Amino acid sequence: MLLRTLFAASLYAGWVLQFAAPVYAQSQDQTYPARPIKVVVPFPPGGPTDGMARIISDRLGAVLGQSIIVENRGGGAGGSVGAKSVATADPDGYTILMTPGGSLTTGPAVHKDLGYDPFKDFTPVAKLIETAQYICVHPSLPVKSLADVAAFAKASPGKLTWGSQGFGTGTHLLSELFKLETGTSFVHVPYRGTAPMLAALLANEIQIATDPSTTVLPHIQAGNVLPIAVTMPKRTAKLPDVPTTAEAGYPKMVAAFWLGVVAPAGTPPAVIDKLNAAFRESLNEPATRARLDVLGADVSIGTPQEFGKLLAEEYALWVGVVKAANITVQ
Repeated sequence: MLLRTLFAASLYAGWVLQFAAPVYAQSQDQTYPARPIKVVVPFPPGGPTDGMARIISDRLGAVLGQSIIVENRGGGAGGSVGAKSVATADPDGYTILMTPGGSLTTGPAVHKDLGYDPFKDFTPVAKLIETAQYICVHPSLPVKSLADVAAFAKASPGKLTWGSQGFGTGTHLLSELFKLETGTSFVHVPYRGTAPMLAALLANEIQIATDPSTTVLPHIQAGNVLPIAVTMPKRTAKLPDVPTTAEAGYPKMVAAFWLGVVAPAGTPPAVIDKLNAAFRESLNEPATRARLDVLGADVSIGTPQEFGKLLAEEYALWVGVVKAANITVQ
C-alpha cells in the first residue's frame, strides 16, 4: 500500500510541475478559442462513451462560442489509437481527448508499448462525469452477494466464468482484483466490447460481468440480470438496495466508470484553466445534466489537479494488480 501511494504521488508531482510552468504565448491564450476545437473520442460512434461525449460537446460549443468537432478514433488497447493522436498534436488547446480510464490508466498499466506516456504526454483538464458500475450475475447462478460468489468459486475452482469488455480493460482488471482479494480461481472470458459481453451474460454463456449503468441498467430493471454490488463509494439512487463493494467486504474494488478530458502536454495553463471553466459551465446547464442523467451519468467535475491525482492513484492501483496477478500481454 505504501509503495503504491508513493508511486502515485511521484506521478502526480510531475503534473503539478506542468501546472506551475510559466504561461507562454500569452496573447494567444487571451484570444482562445479563435477557431473550432477537435474533441477526440477514442471509441467508435454510437456507443455510450460517444453518446455522453456528444452531449457534453454540444453545450461546450455554445459556452466557448466555437464549433466543437467530435472525431471518433477507435482502435488499440483501451482506445490507444485516439489517445496517441492527441499526444502528438500541437499543445494549443485545439485538440483534446475525451476518454474513460482505458487509454490513461488500465491500458497503460497492461500495455507498455502504446506509443505514448499517459503522464508525460498529457495535461489533465478535468474529470467530467462518472457512472456507477454494477457487478451482475445471471439469475441462474445460485448467489446473492459477492461473498456468495467467492464461496461458489472456492467450492468449484475454475467453473465460474467472468466476462469482460476485453483483455486489459477495467472490467478485466477488476475481476483479477477480486481473485487476489478472495484467493479464488475462475475463467476470464474477454469480449470485444460491452455489447457482446452483455449478450453473453444474458444468454448464460458467462455467469458474471461488470458493466456501467448506461448499458446494463435496462437489463437489471427487466430482471434479466441480478446486480449484487455497485463499485462506487456509496449506493446509487437508481438501485439503492444494491450494496457497495466496500459494504460487501471488498473496499479496494471501488472503480467508477468516468469520463474525463486531457490535452497534449505543454498546453498553456491559461488554456487548461479556460477549458476547465468551460466544461464546468457546460455541465452546470440543467438540460445537459438531464440528458446525462437519462444515461445514468452523474456530473462530477473538479480541478485539473484533482483529476491528475485521480489518474495517478488509479494507474498505481492497476499496475499493482497487473504485477500481482502476473498479467502479460497476450
